Amino acid sequence: MEDLAGKSILITSGPTRGPIDAVRYITNKSTGLLGVIIATHALLRGASVTFIYGKGSLTPDAEELGPEAFSRLTLVQIETVEALLEAMKGKLEGDQYDAVLHSMAVLDYVPDRYVEEKRRSGEKEWWVRLVRTPKVVKVVKELQPETMLVSFKLEVGKTKDQLIEAAHRSLVANGADLVLANDLEEIEQGRHVGYMVNPAGEVEGVAEGKEEIARQLLDAVAEMTKSS
Repeated sequence: MEDLAGKSILITSGPTRGPIDAVRYITNKSTGLLGVIIATHALLRGASVTFIYGKGSLTPDAEELGPEAFSRLTLVQIETVEALLEAMKGKLEGDQYDAVLHSMAVLDYVPDRYVEEKRRSGEKEWWVRLVRTPKVVKVVKELQPETMLVSFKLEVGKTKDQLIEAAHRSLVANGADLVLANDLEEIEQGRHVGYMVNPAGEVEGVAEGKEEIARQLLDAVAEMTKSS
């Protein structure tokens, strides 16, 4: 099935880092696995994919894809939220995308200062002040208002209704066309359930497992962009 042939898709994936000193940083638990699966399926369905990924995270496998599909993949590695924002702006200002799937786990807070050398370990305390980062997802609709935006909302220990409500608030705030809502506790228990929430606050689909989540999300992309 190549229902995404000719489509150009930007996917962000994996963690971001906030450096503290030359060897230490804060980050999050994302491995980038879901983003890799989405990108792999998109490429096998005929799309061209720009894959922006966090340093140290997974990337699509050339052997699994084969030379033709792999040739349609552009890899962009970033580390910090600042670098992600710069990469996103550069790509969105330079190329037109049919869809953006923003699955990267972007840090909401990072250290306010960076020490270039390694901080000595002999001190009893080290106070690190965290500051807010910009909402990177907002640049998608600012720069390409007609592009389909799929964003992701991760919560912890929420009921289904609370999760869907949080996803809808996120969708409205960022101008997304679809939000994939999931809960970290379920993911870590081996039961990854994704709820696809639309602008009306309704659940368009429920998928269990990363492969099925990727398939359903790309089905939605294919449907929404088929006339473009």
